[in-house]
Amino acid sequence: MPGDLRLALRVFEAALAYSLDSGLEDELAWQRSTCFASFTESDLLREGAWVILCSGFREAIVRRVFDHISLSFCDWESAELIVGQSSLCQQAAMASFRNERKLRALCQMAELIHSSGFASFKAEVLRQPIATLRSLPYIGPITAMHLAKNLGFDVAKPDRHLVRLTEWLGYTCAAELCNEISSETGEQVRTVDLLLWRFMADVRPSSRQDLVA
Repeated sequence: MPGDLRLALRVFEAALAYSLDSGLEDELAWQRSTCFASFTESDLLREGAWVILCSGFREAIVRRVFDHISLSFCDWESAELIVGQSSLCQQAAMASFRNERKLRALCQMAELIHSSGFASFKAEVLRQPIATLRSLPYIGPITAMHLAKNLGFDVAKPDRHLVRLTEWLGYTCAAELCNEISSETGEQVRTVDLLLWRFMADVRPSSRQDLVA
């Protein structure tokens, strides 16, 4: 049975209205402006750190401390800079985020990118996005799609919020849902993903009936 496109579009409209009413225009503009072919070393380090830290943690918790962690890690200026003072970076970040394994993973990410050379690593990401990003610590099949999306790859990530919504709307997967809404609205798949995820994560509807109540 095909997914409920009519309801999916109503949810999308509700999600867009929620983001605009909640003052999340900057988040929306950022996702719309990302360009996969143009991501920088700083982009890769920052977005990689964000996804690594969010794995297993609520996004709101990471958001509260991310500015301090970024400052502790040289504002993600370069992998070489982080590698050169990794102990200091971890020590400084511990003041706001006391998870040594995650902070160590940020240094391991920088070491991998530095040892490969950013240009070489980026070329591999552009050639094989998901497979290459999975080589980073704490990055698995779903988080690789999350990171690729944040770097500008036009993909939807099948996280728990989108999987729940997908099931309620009768679609087989998050990609099918986001692709169909994208085709109907002209919005990028990655932006559809962001809007639906933000709506589900913040509004937390408990059933299909609650989606556009």
